[in-house]
Amino acid sequence: MVRFLWSVLTNIVAAVVGLLIASAVVDGFSMQMNGFIIAVVIFVVAQALFSPFIFKMAHKYAKALQGGVALISTFVALLLATLLTDGLTIDGVLAWVLGTVIVWLASALAGWILLTFIIKERAGDRD
Repeated sequence: MVRFLWSVLTNIVAAVVGLLIASAVVDGFSMQMNGFIIAVVIFVVAQALFSPFIFKMAHKYAKALQGGVALISTFVALLLATLLTDGLTIDGVLAWVLGTVIVWLASALAGWILLTFIIKERAGDRD
């Protein structure tokens, strides 16, 4: 249970980092603070739900897309977050493409760094 909670917390923090970086860097990608938390929650839940489904579909029907599953699920999660909340708006094809890549990359790096930090801390506690 603790591992699951750390995973959820890591995913939320990683999503926040990715969305804030994309918002700061990409024109047409904006976050409104009044809906920010809802947008993050929708994004994280959509990522968690759609990643396995998209992976399974890519594995079954388009093996060449397997490497892009994370990018596709990031795009789908961004799409749902923009449709279901006013906290995130993305205008223009370039903003969608760059926003998807930046959110994916920044959240992946943030998640990796957070998990590495947590693992080091937990390993240090056992020594």
